[in-house]
Order: sequence, then C-alpha cells, then structure tokens
Amino acid sequence: MPTEHHLMATYGRLPVAFTHGEGAWLWDKNGRKYLDGLAGVAVNSLGHAHPAVIDAICTQSRRLIHTSNWYEIPGQEALGAKLCEIAHMDRVFFANSGAEANEAALKLARLYGHRKGIETPAVIVMEGSFHGRTLATLSATGNRKVQAGFEPLVTGFRRVPFNDLGAVKQVRERDQTVVAVLVEPILGEGGIQIPDPGYLKGLRKLCDEAGWLLILDEIQTGMCRSGTWFAWQQENARPDIMTLAKALGNGLPIGACLAHGAAAELFQAGHHGSTFGGNPLACAVASAVITTLDGMQAWERAAVLGARLQGDLKARLAGEPGVRVVRGQGLLLGIELDRPCQAIMKQALGHGLLLNVTAEKVVRLLPPLILSDAETAQLGELTAASIREFLAS
Repeated sequence: MPTEHHLMATYGRLPVAFTHGEGAWLWDKNGRKYLDGLAGVAVNSLGHAHPAVIDAICTQSRRLIHTSNWYEIPGQEALGAKLCEIAHMDRVFFANSGAEANEAALKLARLYGHRKGIETPAVIVMEGSFHGRTLATLSATGNRKVQAGFEPLVTGFRRVPFNDLGAVKQVRERDQTVVAVLVEPILGEGGIQIPDPGYLKGLRKLCDEAGWLLILDEIQTGMCRSGTWFAWQQENARPDIMTLAKALGNGLPIGACLAHGAAAELFQAGHHGSTFGGNPLACAVASAVITTLDGMQAWERAAVLGARLQGDLKARLAGEPGVRVVRGQGLLLGIELDRPCQAIMKQALGHGLLLNVTAEKVVRLLPPLILSDAETAQLGELTAASIREFLAS
C-alpha cells in the first residue's frame, strides 16, 4: 500500500513534491524549478531558506526549544514587546496557528460580554469570511461549504454582508446581545475582496458608539503584505483585538492574539492557555522575522511590487475573454474569472509556477515579499500565460 494511503484524505494534493527552496523558488524531486507565487499561502514572506530564519532556528534549537508557560520565557516577553510596539497594542497571547488566535479572540469577546452582564453574547461576522476550522472559528466563517457536515455549529454569531456598514447598523438597532464585530480587512479565502475606503474606519466608529469590540483577523493581511505592517493602519482604524499567524513565523507555527485597552485586561490566570504557544523556538524565529521585515521596510516593498504586478496583469490580460477583474492590495492579488478554475493550479505547474484558486473563480497570488524586480515581472508573465492556457482549454 502506498504510504500516502495512511494519511487522512483532507487535501486534494497536486502531483508535485518539493525537496528544497531558496528565496522565491522551489525545486521538486525531479530537479525542476518553480517560482513560488503562493508563499505557503501567505506564510513564507521572507521566502525559503532565508539566512535570518535559519540562524534563529539553529541558534535557539541548540539552547532551548521548549519548556512550558508555567515558567517565564524571556524570548516570549521580548517578542510580545516588539509586536505590541509595531502594532500599537498592549498585550498579546501566543498560540500555534491562526485558528487558535481567533479562538482566543472569540473567548475574549464572550468574556467581555459576560462582564457587561450579557448572558449570551453574540459576535457579528461577515458573509464570505474565513477564520479557521476549529468548531468556533468554523462557525464564525461565512462559507456554508466548509461548515457542512459538522453541525451543530457554535451559536452566537450574527452574519451580515461584507463591506456593508448599513447591515451592521441594522443589527445594532435590533440586537442587544452583540458585543463585538469580527472581520478580515480583506477577504482572503473569500476571493481577495477589498472593501470600500472608509469601511474599517466606519466599523471602528460603530463599535465605539455601541460599546463593542472591533476584532480584526489580520492572519493573511498582516505582517506587511497589504502595504503597511497591518491593513488597519491604512485607515487608522486600530482594533481592540487583532489576530496574526501565517507570516509571523515564516513557516514555523506561531499565532498571536493582540489586544488594546479594556480587552487587554480581560484574560487572567486560568482563562486560557497553550502547551506549545510562544515557546522559545517559535518566539526566536518570529523575532527574527519582524527584525528582518523591519530592516528591509517590507511594507513599502509590498506596496510597490503589488501595484506593479497588478498593473502588469491588467495590461497582459486586457480584453482577454473570461477575465472579469484584476484586484489587489499590496502583494495580495486576485484575478477573477468567469468560471470555476481549480484546474489552473495544476496547469500552472507546467509553467513552473505555484499559485492558488479561492472562491472557485479567483486566481490568488500571495508571493514572498522578497521578490526581485525581475521575479515580479516573471510572475506576471507566468500567471498571465497560465490563465490564457486555462481559458483556451
């Protein structure tokens, strides 16, 4: 029996296996080279085999990998201070993934509600959103397809259309149990949907007026990818709670739930915890990632390259039947087609390219932030060629 049969069939894997990578490139077991336009789904922002990441892993692993959160962890304290400084937040809880970070955020929201005397606190969430696959985050997710078969779902969510402040106002007028709004600044899995200017600022204002917490899921948009450290900074809409993961560890699992103001003081000893969250190895790597991103001013690079790549794709695909729109913010780009296009992921391998499809009809690009100018041009060329080949098939 092939060894793959011992794995649960949770992924529709593509027929390629990689042996090593460097920068924005990966090599498969046959020695073929691929340009990575996906970065492990917005994880490897510093690319593959980055010296700062390698050094952090090697140095810390020789010293200490794990103890327990029963003890002080100096590296965790240092990372917390660094994150809070760049994010303008007060406190942080470290977990192992984005889903876990969102679970912590939802627990904070419920604790906040109970402190206000609300017996069954509710959270407003958005249609088309994605927040994880644990039961609570799956229930918060606005995608019926990924929820099917896992009922009963966790209750306490009020769903409204994304980018619709009026819908949020309507909930405020009729539902006194709401205590928070949870939203992605840009819908990632939902098809790279970018809200109108002022949307996040409008949510901030509504939450302030209602006494709600604003929770931003920056797991995909954060860590410089959207053109600023965090997407909310483009509208000065600081959240009460923000979640991070993905690029924070550049491939080493780590998640973070940051809080500001009253929300930062809610968790006390025994309210929440994690065996592995914030261990010395993960924190050493995350600190190295932040230092490296800061040193290269990665937010500016993402903004410049994203605008260039978006313009290039629009020019290359102009007038192409089947292409509806090219959109993006920073190095978070989507090319929406007029038909389901899952097959393009396999076809792109033939062009030596890794990309992704989300929301059935949107080709998604999430390349490393360390792309060179030449690699950015090559990414546009290969992506357009893959799309044209798919549409012609």
